[in-house]
Amino acid sequence: MRHFDVETLTAGRWRNGGGATREIVSRPVDARAFGWRASIADIDRDGPFSTFPGVDRTLTLLAGDGVRLRCPGVFDRLLTRAGEQAAFSGDLALDAELPSGACRVLNIMVGHGRWSARVEQVAGPVVPPSGHAGVFHVLRGRWQSGVDGRVLTSGQGMWWDEDEPASGRGVVPLSADALALWADVAPAG
Repeated sequence: MRHFDVETLTAGRWRNGGGATREIVSRPVDARAFGWRASIADIDRDGPFSTFPGVDRTLTLLAGDGVRLRCPGVFDRLLTRAGEQAAFSGDLALDAELPSGACRVLNIMVGHGRWSARVEQVAGPVVPPSGHAGVFHVLRGRWQSGVDGRVLTSGQGMWWDEDEPASGRGVVPLSADALALWADVAPAG
């Protein structure tokens, strides 16, 4: 497992200037087309989302007053509370609307038919299943990694590959207010 802190990840501006992305992980490394990818995006203004043909996406609101994702006649979803999510095809030409200002989201993308992703809020211990990859992102409270005992707080987390052994990979809450997002990424099939 590898640890991350959102504030120390390198931010890259979007081509359209509407936001910035901080990549947590992209697998496989140095591949022209990723199998799965996780990032944190800051959406600064209304505008189009980039399309990712052949990719399934799950977007989860982390902070801010919300975002509305629309493709007229096809898809329309408003996220207003931290932890709310929208799953959609990367083939869609979506527009993002910010009803009350900038927001931050967790973006999980998987190659359609090659991987599947499930993102859920967790308040109790998490042990990733063998053969699965994923990302764990702390929303609030304190958590402890079973790998090295590191304490994780808001905006921090870890990720792992599917070929890492499951034993000792768990994460446990250390405070009563602990809440996190767990993105379980599994090979399709």
